[in-house]
Amino acid sequence: MKQGFIEFQKQFEYNPIIENKKKYRPAKKYIVLGMGGSAQAQGIINSVVPELHILTHKDYGLPTLNDRELKEYLIIANSYSGNTEEALDGLKIAHKKKLNIIVIATGGKLIKFAHKNNLPYIQMPNFGIQPRAALGFNCRAMLKAMNKNKLYKELGTLAKTVKGKNYEARGKKLAKTLKNKVPVIYSSTNNQIVAYLWKIKFNETGKIPSFYNIFPELNHNEMTGFDVMPVSKKLSQNFHFIFIRDDKDHKQIQKRMDVVNKLYKKRKLGVTNLKLAGKNKWFQIFTNILIADWASYYTSQIYGLESEQVPMVEEFKKMI
Repeated sequence: MKQGFIEFQKQFEYNPIIENKKKYRPAKKYIVLGMGGSAQAQGIINSVVPELHILTHKDYGLPTLNDRELKEYLIIANSYSGNTEEALDGLKIAHKKKLNIIVIATGGKLIKFAHKNNLPYIQMPNFGIQPRAALGFNCRAMLKAMNKNKLYKELGTLAKTVKGKNYEARGKKLAKTLKNKVPVIYSSTNNQIVAYLWKIKFNETGKIPSFYNIFPELNHNEMTGFDVMPVSKKLSQNFHFIFIRDDKDHKQIQKRMDVVNKLYKKRKLGVTNLKLAGKNKWFQIFTNILIADWASYYTSQIYGLESEQVPMVEEFKKMI
C-alpha cells in the first residue's frame, strides 16, 4: 500500500480508451451509478467544476426521474471491481429503458454486461488495489467518459507535479496526534468530497471510526454535542477535529471555522487545521487526499492492523 502512495502520481498518466466507441453518445448531464470508493471520482470533479450537472446515485435502481428526464443524461455505471451489486442493478434497468450508457470498471460483471449488450465501456487497469486507492485512474476515466478534454488534460499535469512521498511525514505526524482519538473532519460544502474521503480513508485503511460534517450546517446542530459539560466530558475527549481550510471558501464560512476552532480549543478539544494549497484545485485536492492516505495508513500501523483489505465488507457481502 505504501508503494501505491509513493507512486500515486503515475495514475495521472493513464490514458483510458472508450471501447465500442461507435455506440458512445456524449451528453451534457450525467448520472453516475457507484458505491464506496467508486462513487468518489465524480465528487472530486464536481468540487473542481461545481457547474457540471452530475447526479451521483448510491443505491439500487436509478434516480427518481421520469423517462423523458433520464434520456437527457449519460448513465455512467462505475465500479472498480465491476461487481458492485447496486451499480449492476441500475445498469440493467438503464439498458432495459434504452438509455444512453457507458460502463467504467476493471472487469467483472459490468464489463461482461457491456460486452454482451454491445455497450461502450472503459476498462481500467487492474493492479489489485482497493477502489479508494484508484482515484487517479477513476477521475481520468470519468473525464474521458464525460468528454471533458480540457479538464482531462489539466488533471494529467499532476503526473509531473504531485509527489506522493512528499506527504508521508505530515500524515505520519497526524497519525501520532490522533492516537486513541476518533477523527471528525470538517469542511465547506464545496469541499465536502475531501472531508468525506478523509473519513472513508480512516474507516477503510485505518480501521477506526471516523465521521465528517460540513459548514455551515454543523453550526446549527453538531457542535452543540461538543459543548463540554462535567457529565459528558469523557465522551467529548474521545474526538479530534480536522478542519479542511480553503482560501476560496465564502468569507463567512472561513469566519465560522475560525470561531468553531476557538470554541473547541476553549473546551480543550483537539483541533488540527489543514489548508488546501497549490496552484489549482486538482493539485489541492489530491495532495490533501495523500495526507489522508498516509495518516490513515500510519493509524493502522499504530494499532497493529492490516491497512489494505476490508474484511468486514467482504464478510458482509457473503452474508447477503
